Amino acid sequence: MLKPTVGPIIGHTTPHQARIFVRGEWQSGASVFAGIRYRRIGDERWNKARFRQLMNLRDMSDVIVLHDLAADTEYEYQAGWFSPTNPGHTLETVQDLPLQWPGDVFRLRTPSSQPTTPRAYIIGSCRYLSMTAGVPWAPHLGDRIFASISTLAQRATPPISAMLMTGDQVYVDDLNFIAPDREYQEILAKYRTAFSQPHIAKLMSCMATYMILDDHEIEDNWPANKSRHDEHLYKNAITAYELYQASHGPAHQLNEEGQISHPLKQYWYQFTHGDIDWFVTDSRTRRSLAANDRRILDIEQEQTLCHWLIHSRARIKFVVTSVMFYPDRQRPADDAWEAFPEQRLRLLETIRTHRIRNVIFICGDVHGSLTSRLTHSEDSDFEVHTIVSSPLCNSKLLPYAKNSTFIFDQPLARTAAGDYRHQLNGKVISQDNFAHLIVDSEEIHVRYHDRDGNLLQSTRIELNRAEICSKA
Repeated sequence: MLKPTVGPIIGHTTPHQARIFVRGEWQSGASVFAGIRYRRIGDERWNKARFRQLMNLRDMSDVIVLHDLAADTEYEYQAGWFSPTNPGHTLETVQDLPLQWPGDVFRLRTPSSQPTTPRAYIIGSCRYLSMTAGVPWAPHLGDRIFASISTLAQRATPPISAMLMTGDQVYVDDLNFIAPDREYQEILAKYRTAFSQPHIAKLMSCMATYMILDDHEIEDNWPANKSRHDEHLYKNAITAYELYQASHGPAHQLNEEGQISHPLKQYWYQFTHGDIDWFVTDSRTRRSLAANDRRILDIEQEQTLCHWLIHSRARIKFVVTSVMFYPDRQRPADDAWEAFPEQRLRLLETIRTHRIRNVIFICGDVHGSLTSRLTHSEDSDFEVHTIVSSPLCNSKLLPYAKNSTFIFDQPLARTAAGDYRHQLNGKVISQDNFAHLIVDSEEIHVRYHDRDGNLLQSTRIELNRAEICSKA
């Protein structure tokens, strides 16, 4: 067996299941299979290996789902691919082959099933990696921050439950003004390169990683900048996104064999860790720019999100949106939620009128990091927070956001029932960074670190005690 050409990437992981992405290599006229074997740390015998046949239609990649895992348990696993000499082999017959597994041994940890267990997360977005004629330029610049995340994760208490990558994991349009990538193979090459750099590859092989796209996975400010010639670009970009980002996430249902079911219905999804619920929105591909019905989320997604907010029994509700929910920019922008004020107000009113507590919006996109608190002038019980983490690696061509980028001295929205007012906690961080979230029984600690792992800023978000007691 050979080492994966991309991966392994650990995706959606529950107390009893893990999805792992593996890519092999096309072999002319021959079948290709990927396999994973695993065992608990300390066990001598490996569990029965799991295999998938790799197809060129999926860029020789697939996701292998491990079942019947134990909660809050550390496993080790090996992954690889091979092409048997006998072309007649099937998924059943390769089980009996005397395979020589690659020497690399990876680790994964299943989350605890206990509701009140403290959890921790890594949040980041906007990882710029420039490629010219298919060759990455200074790729170590976009990779070194992941070494710092790995170092932090090795000593973190509580252990990191997952990494949330909230948009612009690749820049398909990094050379938009010179030679934009539009062809499928060009975009696939960008993903292979971006996800195969040594530090990010090491990190994703041992930490559950959840992803959602933003505009640069397609084109800057999509779909506002869409032209009549861009259907070809969109098809290629979104197919690559489905293979490399959506494939190992919770948006996919499992079939009767317990493996990934195709095709994919939508990109937004939900997952749960104990008494923490996550709703990861697709705030990019379902937009409506019609003058009489502007939406950043389509009707089905908005209705599902509101239903989830109202009926979820989770103590904490994280809502991920790749673009800024609030605050708004000083210079009007048509790319974030500020350009869709009616829909944003509907969500805020849903939260306020249903007295929903401990709602936290997780955002990226703006190349600056911050935390901010939103309150209501006439409703002292209303409180919502936003945590923004961006960028993991900026381009010298793009500016960082700073305090003066945003509006803080005016209400976010005015209604007959009162004003929504927000305030900045700490300062806007204007450099490459990532966020380390620690969720305990009474508060969320938000710690921003620079690309070398040094602490830049630490803030605390106190959780609503009434909500905590009601869920106890």
